[in-house]
Amino acid sequence: MKGKLHTSISLSGKSALITGCGKGIGKAMADTFSDAGAKLILIDKDNSALENFKKTQNAVTHSVDISNEKEIRALWEKIDEAPNIIVNNAGIYPFEDFLQLSAEDLEKTLAINLKSIIWMCQEFVKRRKKKGGVIINVSSIEAILPFKEDLIPYSVSKSGVIALTRSLARDYGRRGFRANVILPGAIKTPGTKKLRKDAVSKLRFKLLRTGYDFSERLAMGRWGEPEEVAHVALFLASDLSSYVQGALIPVDGGFLSM
Repeated sequence: MKGKLHTSISLSGKSALITGCGKGIGKAMADTFSDAGAKLILIDKDNSALENFKKTQNAVTHSVDISNEKEIRALWEKIDEAPNIIVNNAGIYPFEDFLQLSAEDLEKTLAINLKSIIWMCQEFVKRRKKKGGVIINVSSIEAILPFKEDLIPYSVSKSGVIALTRSLARDYGRRGFRANVILPGAIKTPGTKKLRKDAVSKLRFKLLRTGYDFSERLAMGRWGEPEEVAHVALFLASDLSSYVQGALIPVDGGFLSM
């Protein structure tokens, strides 16, 4: 039994492309997939983060601005063989007053959080249409239950990721593709740590109150670690999830259950 389980969870002999791998959840995914034996194609805009991966992982790295469709197309032209697995993790969450929202700000959020995933998935399916593959997209609990104020463009973009993923599961499931979406929430990343630090140091009482109310909704009573999201991604990437399709999997400490 141990042998069968080990084989099912292993990514040995497979390759995985992961976006936004420079820090936080993306970095944890890269480390976890590497430990599982996968060859990695790592994408980030931060060159210094990519250099660190070159030294420690079995990885090919590419610096790409995923908000630019042309750069995404150019990236795929550089990839000799399409990976077995794609993880669309990169994203931004700018806080913006809806009444002050500009077309440029909206476009930036949609370009990074939604449009880039559309183009990445399109290229992936094109190149593996006779082989199938695994698509893992990262959305957010904010797509299901908007909680923080001033995140309307973010919530809209992440809702689109869910719709995209489920549509891909429907359209390409019979062609050997599995597509699922992870909904992280309350994860200790550099970004969320900075928000909490700013709220305290700058006495942003509204944000402090939101943070308190947010934490009170956590059924497990704690924030999660990036590795806990990465472990779910590994499950979805592996043969253990061979009959999981079009699923929304919260990794949120029970936030959505309250």
